[in-house]
Amino acid sequence: MKKSHLIILAFGIFFLFLIQMAGSLVESIYILDLMNTSLDEKALGVLFFFSPVLLFFFRKKLPVQTAWILFGLLFLARGLTPYLNTLGRMLASGIGTGTALMLFPFLMTAKAKDDSSCCPSLWISAGLALSIGFSVFLRTVNYCLDYSLLPEGGWVGWVLAAALGFLLTLLDWTSSDKVHTNSRPVTLDIIGIFLVVALAWFAFSAPTVIARWTEGDYRLIVMAVSLLALTWVGISLGKARLVENISPTWLLIWNLLFTLSLIMTILAHRVPFPQTPDSAAVVVGSPIWLQQLPLVLLLLSFPVIFLDLRIFANRIRQANPRPRDLVPGMLLGSLTLVILVFMHIFTNVWGYVEPVSPWFRNKFWLPYLLMTGLITLLIGRKGLSSLDDQPEPKQVAPLGWTAFIVIVFLGTAGSTLYTTRVQTFEPRNNSLVVMTYNIQQANDDFGERSYKEQLALIRQVEPDILALQESDSSRISLNNNDFVRYYAGKLGYYSYYGPTTITGTYGTAILSKYPLENTRTVFTFSNQDEIGTAEAEIEIGGQLFTVYNVHPDGSDTAMLVWAESLLERSKDKFNLIALGDYNLRDYEEAYQLIASVYTNAWVSVYPSKIDSDGMDMSGENRIDHIFFSQSLMARNPAYILPPESATDHPVHWTEIMWKK
Repeated sequence: MKKSHLIILAFGIFFLFLIQMAGSLVESIYILDLMNTSLDEKALGVLFFFSPVLLFFFRKKLPVQTAWILFGLLFLARGLTPYLNTLGRMLASGIGTGTALMLFPFLMTAKAKDDSSCCPSLWISAGLALSIGFSVFLRTVNYCLDYSLLPEGGWVGWVLAAALGFLLTLLDWTSSDKVHTNSRPVTLDIIGIFLVVALAWFAFSAPTVIARWTEGDYRLIVMAVSLLALTWVGISLGKARLVENISPTWLLIWNLLFTLSLIMTILAHRVPFPQTPDSAAVVVGSPIWLQQLPLVLLLLSFPVIFLDLRIFANRIRQANPRPRDLVPGMLLGSLTLVILVFMHIFTNVWGYVEPVSPWFRNKFWLPYLLMTGLITLLIGRKGLSSLDDQPEPKQVAPLGWTAFIVIVFLGTAGSTLYTTRVQTFEPRNNSLVVMTYNIQQANDDFGERSYKEQLALIRQVEPDILALQESDSSRISLNNNDFVRYYAGKLGYYSYYGPTTITGTYGTAILSKYPLENTRTVFTFSNQDEIGTAEAEIEIGGQLFTVYNVHPDGSDTAMLVWAESLLERSKDKFNLIALGDYNLRDYEEAYQLIASVYTNAWVSVYPSKIDSDGMDMSGENRIDHIFFSQSLMARNPAYILPPESATDHPVHWTEIMWKK
């Protein structure tokens, strides 16, 4: 195998680390600020993205020793990140992000030892494709959580970092020491690279994100992204000249098609929220096939980002820039990336960071339009005329690489099928256990990861129906971790995610031992958070139940509108269970309206609101409730309070019974 081919592997690991470190940095900042739902000094952690400003001090050359110092810092930061608490992860991943960004110029100008040709940009684009293949595999094998970023899988990070170190020894850095003259501006091309990497990070490195946008088939989406990304690696190794036949016009059309399909994929699932208290509720059911057509086009067209990256990288190499010439582009690229991150987050927390965030309400599509639109404009300047790193005329993909690519894909496909299996459960005798759990994106009351503790508690209760709130973690603010799919896969349950991440709610997912039918989400008026109530029908023991998972918030008016909508939609339901984080105390009007029609599980058994063990749930803390219709009865309701609940809410469950 040629040493130049190993550069693909080096870039694959490098881009994987960059995406992982940037994702962990944003996630840590978000979790730490999640405790007070506002921005504070911890948000300054985004300054790590601007570490490339230090390149300004290298006026003529980048010393080789500097590259190895940067790698050493990246090695330690990436290796230690999985084992640290949230604050420690923020610092370590920040250092990892900063050093990776500073190391990138070295990789751009290096070449393989004993190889007369410079490192072709072809290998750089193939490296990004390989990093997506790696990322998809690492997430799929562990139920949508990146295995290498968890303590039990931390060893993978060390192994990959060691492999990257070895691969770097195969590179010749002397080209970094040359004095560069007559260089052309490269700022726009560097920004283009940042935009391509942002797209890979925001969506394609974790395909569950796209599945949550669209309610599409998770298994098919994962396998499509993995297959096409790894196929690009194979094309780069064996059929690279295929892209040379693409004319600038067709390249522009390909980018326009990708842009259009991505935006239409999002807009096809956008919800026209009720704008006033008098507006009718909006009911969103399962998507029809027409809504999924843009998704098909998106999956087929997304590999254009790899070709775009190749073109941007080539333009930079042709310009022969000095180190300080890279600084404006690196800083503007970092600024663009940070702005895109905040825009993405503001579409979800639009009610909390005034006066800026309200403008981003229901504009989830906007950062993606900016990314793809800008890439298309930047590519359109010169098109394929920038491709000067021509591959060998009779290039053939090495057998070892072919086998490696096939193994990664088959591992991904097999893991996808294995982790989405559901188990068969025998129903209880005329009863079922229902549980409501505000998981706070799988973090405890101290802002630390608690997914293991939460899963253990769920397994201890073994509910037939589980309602999760604040489960909307499949977005960059939570590093694209899909805890709904993680819990459902580990438990062998069916699941309905509820309102998609496009809608900007805090997530109301329903998990069940039994199939979920007629799933839909109902949106009501809100002036702070989008209120999306998940609904489903479940047949158990010959009885049909209608389940509502609720998480309303906002003004008193919004809460009352929501309560009235719930009663209106449920008035003809015989076996009704409405559970969730109501954000209502029993003295509030909206609560009393619901309690006048349905029965509260806790109060029905403990009218004093104090159980036989002395647990007093009569105060301000009881906002998580289970209501049911008069055809049902409750037995053994229970609460577990923080910190034992492994979240910032009490976890609540009860046994529901009915007559034969």
